[in-house]
Amino acid sequence: MDSMRNLGAPAGRKARVAIFLSGGGSNAREILTRHRALGARSPIDPVALVTDRPNDPACGAARIGGEFGVPVLGHDVRAFYRERGLGRVSVASPEGLRAREEWTDALRLKLAPLAIDFAVFAGFELLCNIAADFPCLNVHPGDLTRLRDGKRWLVGLHTVPIERAILGGLGELRASVIVAAPYGGAGADDMDRGPLLGISTAVPIDRCGRTLEELAAAAARRPAERPPRGYGDALEEVARRNQERLKEGGDWVVFPQVVFLVAEGRYALDAGGRVFFRREPGGAPAPVRRLVFGPKGIEECV
Repeated sequence: MDSMRNLGAPAGRKARVAIFLSGGGSNAREILTRHRALGARSPIDPVALVTDRPNDPACGAARIGGEFGVPVLGHDVRAFYRERGLGRVSVASPEGLRAREEWTDALRLKLAPLAIDFAVFAGFELLCNIAADFPCLNVHPGDLTRLRDGKRWLVGLHTVPIERAILGGLGELRASVIVAAPYGGAGADDMDRGPLLGISTAVPIDRCGRTLEELAAAAARRPAERPPRGYGDALEEVARRNQERLKEGGDWVVFPQVVFLVAEGRYALDAGGRVFFRREPGGAPAPVRRLVFGPKGIEECV
């Protein structure tokens, strides 16, 4: 155990958790609903909802914070970029990457007084290296146990993992929970390489009446760079519909369970990033390769 790092909080107290979100916040709501239902038995202490879009009407941070009595910490990334003369929030240029690093440094100063044990990325869209400061749990719309050429295959931002699954002829989707890796500037897949804590049971893919050939043709017609508001084609539409189905059947199943098990001290990582799991609270940690979560709990532990 000396070479292992326990995730969660030190024994004897609740885990101080910050929940990060950019959009509507349905995953944050699921976690806070479970926290409220558990009452005094909840292992987490939600100390803040953190958002990069505090002035966006589509962001649910203010509504959810008011509903559950959790303070909201806003750090507007769009305003931050505009103040530096940058019209697009991106890390694709040296100037954009430098602005992202400066934005993250400013966020660190705001977070420091909260003494966070770990963070929860509940629809937090920004690539940043805040994950270097404390464990950051992220739910991802792809089965990260699937490999191609020895590497995780269903990685990427937005609907990319789901589109890869559809175009690859898969019949199902799964949501994965990882400890996000710090963003190092190597591309959008960078943060998806972190330790895998669990996956959901399968959610069948629905092509919404489209053939695989139609969807592949839509992908072939795309421009080299993704437009700011997306491609707006048939493949993206089908992927978004499946992403919503995966959110309900996958994210909401696996993510709250893993968050609370982490808070209970059930997970640990060794120096090489291998995942260890305690089947019972206070039990001996054992290495795990695959933890599958269904609505009623763990269905597979290998």
